Amino acid sequence: MSSSCAPQPVGAQPIPALELLSSVHAGFPSPADDLGAKRIDLAARLIKHPQATFLMRARGDSMKDAGIFDGDVLLVDRALTPRSGHIVVAVVDGEFVCKTLSIRAGRVKLRAANPCYPDIVPADSQTVEVWGVVTASIKEFCA
Repeated sequence: MSSSCAPQPVGAQPIPALELLSSVHAGFPSPADDLGAKRIDLAARLIKHPQATFLMRARGDSMKDAGIFDGDVLLVDRALTPRSGHIVVAVVDGEFVCKTLSIRAGRVKLRAANPCYPDIVPADSQTVEVWGVVTASIKEFCA
């Protein structure tokens, strides 16, 4: 991810509630499926801190084993306290990166979720800022 375009919070942009018609089975269908329509508010479901939540587009495949693929839209919450094991967006050498945060014995490591990519282990003189916690990934299958 490049930091060339500053992310904007989603708080000022209304997201309409959509009608959820039913669930869809990705295996065997169930005869007991509830077909009743319900409204689902995506903002309320996915965004806990609207003024601190940002949308960012993932680039590359270093997080593919975590289910984050090139082109996915990430919801990044800056109000959450990052913890070891969280998928985060961090700023390393002026660039945004998406990795899994690992904190062990006070040392920070940013782990890739693809064995083809090395982990980022900051040098003593290097500054790494954990910018926010990824709370969701939105995929588009056709445009």
